Amino acid sequence: MNDQLRELLQTMAQQGSSDLHLVEGSPAQIRVDGRLQTVNDQVLSGDDIGTMCYSILEEAEQQQFDSSGELDKAILLEGTGRFRLNMYKALGQPAAAFRIIPESIPSLDDLNCPAVYKSLVKREKGLILVTGPTGSGKSTTLAAMLNEINLTEHKHIITIEDPVEFIHRNHKCLYSHRNVGKDTQSFPQALKYAMREDPDIILIGEMRDRATIEAALTAAETGHLVFGTLHTNSAPQTINRIIDVFPGDEQAQIRAQLSVSLVAVIAQVLVPKVEKGRVAVPEILLNTSAVGNLIRESKVHQIYSQMELGRNMGMQTQPRVMAELVQDGIIAKETAFQFSNNPDELMRNLSGS
Repeated sequence: MNDQLRELLQTMAQQGSSDLHLVEGSPAQIRVDGRLQTVNDQVLSGDDIGTMCYSILEEAEQQQFDSSGELDKAILLEGTGRFRLNMYKALGQPAAAFRIIPESIPSLDDLNCPAVYKSLVKREKGLILVTGPTGSGKSTTLAAMLNEINLTEHKHIITIEDPVEFIHRNHKCLYSHRNVGKDTQSFPQALKYAMREDPDIILIGEMRDRATIEAALTAAETGHLVFGTLHTNSAPQTINRIIDVFPGDEQAQIRAQLSVSLVAVIAQVLVPKVEKGRVAVPEILLNTSAVGNLIRESKVHQIYSQMELGRNMGMQTQPRVMAELVQDGIIAKETAFQFSNNPDELMRNLSGS
């Protein structure tokens, strides 16, 4: 590894940063508590970035990047941690974004997750989705959920990711980590063959397309517990996104499948605190018989009312959680509105309090 890159990654870890950005014409920048800041005054050229990143690429990966202009890769820096690299081109020059992946996997208690998470991971089958924008902590939440299973159950867990992020050690569970592009050609292909690999649980790093979503629903219907992620901001939006991937004449069937196989949607966002750090704000939808009926009957817009009614079961809406955090002085009111997926509902919750 190039010495300059090693130093930047070490600085990133030491300062508690989540991301490192290398773009031509700018100094290296890191993201701390959600905000970008420069590491030093050295303005990077495309050659500087290429030299740093090519030092950690295999020859075949260099060729892939040169031809496609895109590359995902996970790397390990001994004594510092694991990192996910996305290398891309900007105005014809190489650029890169590094995301740090903690070596130690947090527990659900470490993350102060709602108690309902521990009951969700005990389900034998169905689909559990953790959604949110990039950098919202989806991978960390899923890693903590799988870690809870690892400590309490004897299961075979297959993870399909691009690239593999958290590496789980086998405690009570047996893990098979599969890296798309190296261990398998695609998410749909990996899911197809996973059915022959005797899994109890399947983690899909990203449900990007119709084929992957279709395979995930089938796996959830056939007796497997499936975890997946989507880049959606709310629980109802997640359901609509899945349905809208399919042609109109197939959507009724997908609504029927989803109404039965869905277990829960956790839509989360990381919000800066008044003090240092960030707090995860999760919106939680559990699939009750009433929610299932709304999905089947294409009345997803009414799900929010069911989430309010299901608070005693562990359901919660983002606006209500945001309002409580504002009232407790954990996040600022302005910050809550900045990150809210429903500002009007947030205003009503704050006014009603």
